[in-house]
Parts: sequence; structure tokens; C-alpha cells
Amino acid sequence: MSPNQRITRGDLEEKFKELQDDVTEITETKRSSLTVLAVAGIAAGLLVAYLFGRRGGKRRRGVIEIRR
Repeated sequence: MSPNQRITRGDLEEKFKELQDDVTEITETKRSSLTVLAVAGIAAGLLVAYLFGRRGGKRRRGVIEIRR
């Protein structure tokens, strides 16, 4: 395209379509790895919450004496 030519609507649409195709391709390739990372992050968060809850329960556990 020479400097004197005008940019047409078709030119813009063509470039936007190319850009959209590139973005779509990238997201499809990364989707599976992001899903695995998200599941691993959630599992790690649940494990940490469980361990902290267990630790807190041991510290605050008292001896309960029941008398009749």
C-alpha cells in the first residue's frame, strides 16, 4: 500500500479478522494448560485450608470433664 492510498473499510475488516484469528488460536492452545493450573491451584488452596483448620483445632482443644 503506497502512502497516497486511502485505507478502506475492507482493509480494516481484513486486518481485524486476522487479529481475531490469531487471538482465537492462542486462547485455544492455552486453554487446557490454564484449566490444569486452575484445578491445581484450587486443590492446593483446599489442602492449605484443611491443614490450618486441623492445626487450629489441636491448639484450641480442651479437656472436657463430665460429672454426674
